[in-house]
Amino acid sequence: MKAVLLRVGIDTGAGGINGPLLSDHTFEYIPIPDYSGFDARTYGNTEGRYCRKLIEYFPPSRHSKHCNQAIHFDPEFEGFTYGDPTSLKSRLRCLEKGDYLIFYCGLEGYDFKAEPALYIMGYFEVDVAAKAKDFSKDQLKTLFRTNFHVRHDKIFNKQKDRLVLVKGTQNSRLLSNAHKISEYGQDKQGKPLKVISRKMQEIFGDFSGKISIQRSSPRWIAPAYVDKTVMFVKSFV
Repeated sequence: MKAVLLRVGIDTGAGGINGPLLSDHTFEYIPIPDYSGFDARTYGNTEGRYCRKLIEYFPPSRHSKHCNQAIHFDPEFEGFTYGDPTSLKSRLRCLEKGDYLIFYCGLEGYDFKAEPALYIMGYFEVDVAAKAKDFSKDQLKTLFRTNFHVRHDKIFNKQKDRLVLVKGTQNSRLLSNAHKISEYGQDKQGKPLKVISRKMQEIFGDFSGKISIQRSSPRWIAPAYVDKTVMFVKSFV
């Protein structure tokens, strides 16, 4: 069994804000923008799981800019799919049935004071993963019809040779509560950097010393920590 941590969701670099963390430690998952403009879902017309339009979580000064901004809804937790055409994520094609793809995101206090931090927000128990070109048309339609990259033909046809798709089983979850995994460290220049906390290193390991989790590079869990990691994330409700 393998497990990998992957950062997703809106952040200050892609969308301009961190996701909202609520005072009871529930949260709203807000995906990144779709700058291609293909998707009909926008921050202004899409409701989150608390029956509020996603635009309501943006500061009022950003409403006019983001209200009609299309959304790149990926990963999505209706069909439990994730796709990415970049070389950075290409190794995800090596995930096999029963492996775990664990998602974390940047959140910040919305209705109370909480500094920006990184939190576990969901996971896929993997059903299947491969490059899009390795799936038949019927498989793509059956397994991945809800995925952003597959539902838009122009995007799919452009990316299919390098697009990696991951499908989760029905045991996959978008969590109710967020679980903090970061603390502040420093980069080589001494600037603040979000790293996996010392406490969480006991669960996830230290990724061979690469403890920064500020960006979206996948962090593969060392074999000695996989069972502990999976037990930890499956304990969440």
